Amino acid sequence: MAAPFVSVINFGCRVNRVESDRISADLARAGFCLVDPEDAQLVVINTCAVTGEAEAKTRKAVRHTLSLPNEPLVIVTGCVVNLHPDVLTDISSRVTAEPSKVAVVDRARELLSYDARLLACTSQGPAPRDLADMLGRSRWGVKIQDGCNHRCTYCIVWKARGPERSVPVSAVLKQIDDAVQANIPEVVLTGVNLGAYDAEGSGDAHVEIDELLDRILRETSVQQVRLSSIEPMDVSEALLKRMGESPDRVAPFLHLPIQSGCSETLRRMGRPYSAEDLLALIAKIRRYVPEIALSGDLIVGFPGETDEEFDVTLEVIEKIGFARLHVFRYSARPGTPAATYSDQIDPQVAAARSARVRELVQRSSQRDAVRRISTTERAVLEYGNRGTLGSFHRVVVDDADAAQEGSLVHVCIDSLDDSGMLHAHLV
Repeated sequence: MAAPFVSVINFGCRVNRVESDRISADLARAGFCLVDPEDAQLVVINTCAVTGEAEAKTRKAVRHTLSLPNEPLVIVTGCVVNLHPDVLTDISSRVTAEPSKVAVVDRARELLSYDARLLACTSQGPAPRDLADMLGRSRWGVKIQDGCNHRCTYCIVWKARGPERSVPVSAVLKQIDDAVQANIPEVVLTGVNLGAYDAEGSGDAHVEIDELLDRILRETSVQQVRLSSIEPMDVSEALLKRMGESPDRVAPFLHLPIQSGCSETLRRMGRPYSAEDLLALIAKIRRYVPEIALSGDLIVGFPGETDEEFDVTLEVIEKIGFARLHVFRYSARPGTPAATYSDQIDPQVAAARSARVRELVQRSSQRDAVRRISTTERAVLEYGNRGTLGSFHRVVVDDADAAQEGSLVHVCIDSLDDSGMLHAHLV
């Protein structure tokens, strides 16, 4: 019996990406052969339902996969499956819904009637380093939390993901040790609501995100830790202090999904902070971690957003000085309160607002990059001599060679070219 060919397709957020990598790793360890979708006998699609548009892309991907020449079977999992699986399984009898991501491998075995024990020569699957190479990862996502207890008026993730729950400390440390064994230089802590991490640990009934970071730094040898998206209200002084005390191992970077810079808009969104709270937080972050680079998420064209409210948001974004900002035009998600609001914004107005924000952030991103010239940072080399700085700026390390790909190096930043790319040399 030959090992079946399988493929994993991911849609959606960073947490989905981490979960898809985990599914790929589990399939490989179970003896399946990971290939491109065109060559697969079975394709796993990890779905996203954050917006109506995202769900439509998922349906399109399922139909496209079913049309491939090999006529693969399809397992769908993820948020769409947790909300309404029938919209996908009704497409074809070859589509199977599996709400539990940890059960995907067993479902694949069942559908393909595959038992690795029947192979004449069975290994335990690829080594961690081989998996990292297979998935093309020099920075490895580690999921530490799932679910959300908030009820933002535009969001349905709380329904799809369920209530907040945290991965035990021991399991987090094990995942990081696996990354270290694979010679992966950076781990990225991820979660649907990362700052809500609250797990049991030995001798401590409640280990929160700052304490978990401390445990990781003390009990593992991972070279660099990066925090993924964290809600503004969850950025505690204790967390910032821990980051500031560990500049040699914690990336100077935070991604804040602020969503708006106007207090009135934030109130309608159901966000538990004001514009003034945001600005006070930014000042505190920069005080503890002066070299920080800030990224974020913003929604423009939210129902009821007036020109005056949008102008307030622009002023706040200018004051924050983002190095990166993901700008989303509001997309009504059926099943959320905001989708029923009467004062929906014209799509053309939302598009124009999005363009103005992007232009503003392009300038602030350049300023953030320029201020790093003549400073030293760590960089993870991902593609030859190209990589990612601790501040998450892209960089070309001009004197790095191919043998250093996949490693963490210390660099001095020299210049910013016309395309917006930083250049550096090894130190």
